[in-house]
Amino acid sequence: MTTQRRDILKYSLAAAAASALPAAQAQAPAASTSTSTTAPGPGIDPRDRVFITNEDSNTLVVIDPKTNTVESTINLTSFDEDPRPPFRYVTAGVAPTHAAMIHKPLYHGCIDAHGAVPSPDGRLLATSGRGSSNIYLIDAEQRRVIGNTPNPAAGPTTNPERLSSGLLLGREPHEPTFTRNGKELWVTLRGEDRIAIVNVELALRQLKGTDNTGSTAIRQFLPTINGPAQVWFNREGTLAFVASQKVSQVDVFRVNPGADGHSQPQRVTTLDISAQDKPGFTPFMKTTPDGAEVWFSHKLADALSSRSTRGGFDLIDSVPLGMGARPNHVEFVSNARGSVVYASLARIDDGGPGGVASSPIAIIDRSAAGGQRKVVGSFFSHGREAHGLWTNPENTLLYIAHEQDELPGTPNAGQTVCSAFDVSDPLKPVFIAQIPLGNLTLPSGALRNKKSINLVYVRVGAKGQTA
Repeated sequence: MTTQRRDILKYSLAAAAASALPAAQAQAPAASTSTSTTAPGPGIDPRDRVFITNEDSNTLVVIDPKTNTVESTINLTSFDEDPRPPFRYVTAGVAPTHAAMIHKPLYHGCIDAHGAVPSPDGRLLATSGRGSSNIYLIDAEQRRVIGNTPNPAAGPTTNPERLSSGLLLGREPHEPTFTRNGKELWVTLRGEDRIAIVNVELALRQLKGTDNTGSTAIRQFLPTINGPAQVWFNREGTLAFVASQKVSQVDVFRVNPGADGHSQPQRVTTLDISAQDKPGFTPFMKTTPDGAEVWFSHKLADALSSRSTRGGFDLIDSVPLGMGARPNHVEFVSNARGSVVYASLARIDDGGPGGVASSPIAIIDRSAAGGQRKVVGSFFSHGREAHGLWTNPENTLLYIAHEQDELPGTPNAGQTVCSAFDVSDPLKPVFIAQIPLGNLTLPSGALRNKKSINLVYVRVGAKGQTA
């Protein structure tokens, strides 16, 4: 990390208060002791679930949007596979720090659960373990890790399953993304300069123990720019865009799927984005639902930008967010009442609803002409350090994940929370619920779900945003 980057990271909340975000906030009532302030918004299917990766606890929380409560927690840890102390989350009544537990030599579970993405049909989730250098495939309908096996040490005080080791890929697998046909999973290895391209069908067979070919599920390692953060495909599935957290560049590849649907990638060009992201730290991007644009989140430059997905991939917009905004993810909502881009900000403002510190979400009016898009408003996320966000297929609901716990003296003090909004009017989001994520119940004790990163809204069996 350069001195410049370190200096940027040191900006205080006081400096952040000088943000260029408009002062007018689209505010909802302050959070109360109840889970929800209004009835759930329209557009909920019985198959819908919200999945959230929790980096510090190495768990996935599953939320039912019909009730806005936690339905279950998927365990990616290997705690309590054995009744002996080295495997136990709680020993002699003492719960060690999670960091201490995951560095025990006998631990083989996930470290730093981070990225998450649904398959095009919503039946699979891919989740990355940054620190354990692997990915897990998860059955979204059954809400279970694929490849788990019966625990040979199972008993009344142990977990019944032994956690799958997933697929080992390389250093710092940051974000996985399915190709549009669902045949492959492209995983950026942020600690390297390459992308792991995984054959999904073969990976499933290997994880289930039904493959006897001896082949590897990794089809190839694709060389790319240093520090690749994420891949996202254009709507047609013919191009792949690769952003970086180490260089001010974007790689563009032609996917070239063959008759079997598997890629034969070729680099088209490498774009210089130093004018939009001088620090070279672009952790997230996503293409618009109409497929015409790809939007980038430039976290250390406190800005967003968009480019055409066609022709020469020309710059369309560069949108400043103000000092200390620290954008994480972007999401799009387009319905009868407007078209916007939302950006989650890691920045925390003291003057949130009810005087409780909260992160703002920036609103960019996408109905404006290209080159004229700008921040037209913001609303508080009802949580601290907003990160992942995703909308339902009808574009009427928005869910937001948060990295930090709620403050003492608030209804959900000490809990990591997810928040839900009715975005039927995208320019005026209405707060629905602040959802405490609770704990993973282990035989030896409760492990608090902590530090939410990625969030996806999935309708199992229906075409979603990656289709």
